[in-house]
Amino acid sequence: MQRVTMPMLSLLCLLGAAMPAISKPGCHPYPFELALRRERGACLARVHACVGFCESSAFPSKYSVLQASHYRHNITSVAQCCTIRRLEKVRTRVKCGTSNHVMEVFTAKECQCDVCRRARY
Repeated sequence: MQRVTMPMLSLLCLLGAAMPAISKPGCHPYPFELALRRERGACLARVHACVGFCESSAFPSKYSVLQASHYRHNITSVAQCCTIRRLEKVRTRVKCGTSNHVMEVFTAKECQCDVCRRARY
């Protein structure tokens, strides 16, 4: 049994090290390419977004909550989402077809786990 466990553990460690930063626990800035529309077509800019995992849980509601909700709120859930804590306006080189331009774009500077909100778009 121990011989089977050690190779599997080694494999998991290697896979964990090879996974991109997006799969790491926590909430952190992660680079990606953003497509921007311009008069002359789409352009690609490299910016940072906030990605990661934040705490969430669901559990049976307390008796007092059940009574107050007339037994309709039988599950209580608590969740946080990975959100942008601080934005930064940066000048970045933008690739538009075969040419490059310099533009100012917003990028995530700091991230945090915070209250989940609906998108404002």
